[in-house]
Amino acid sequence: MFPGVFYALLAGFLGAVASSSAKLSLGADYLKGVCETGLRTWGEQRKFRQADETTACDRLHIPLRLLCGGLLFTCNAVMWTFLAKALRYSSSSTRTTVTTTASNFISSAFLGQLIFGEAQITLWWVGISLTFSGLLVLQRVSPQDGQQNTTSLFTNSFHQHFWMCR
Repeated sequence: MFPGVFYALLAGFLGAVASSSAKLSLGADYLKGVCETGLRTWGEQRKFRQADETTACDRLHIPLRLLCGGLLFTCNAVMWTFLAKALRYSSSSTRTTVTTTASNFISSAFLGQLIFGEAQITLWWVGISLTFSGLLVLQRVSPQDGQQNTTSLFTNSFHQHFWMCR
């Protein structure tokens, strides 16, 4: 069971990294801003001129976006691999889905704060809590119980029909 949970947590985290990579590669000029900030900080130690910094970021802008696009596809491929392993090692696909979803939501919140400076409001956390509560309720319902009830219902119906026909 533990390897299934571990793989599900990794799959959720990699899904969050993939979505952050997509936002970096296709979104606003986050990468250019990070580049300019980094070069300004690095430039204070090296005494570069402002014109050189802007030109360097203009040149690095497209390769950085392509790198983030490659990271998007790589993270998605590895995420699907870990999700498949999680489903294989887990006793329940519902448990794997709940764990992966929880890991993805929480990782997305922290990566959004770390990379983009996004702050989640209280309403967001309340909504996530309600979503997790609903997922846990779904997880608690045992599919074997439902299958046994259906089987016993079919068996009882068959026996009633058999005895009525005799």
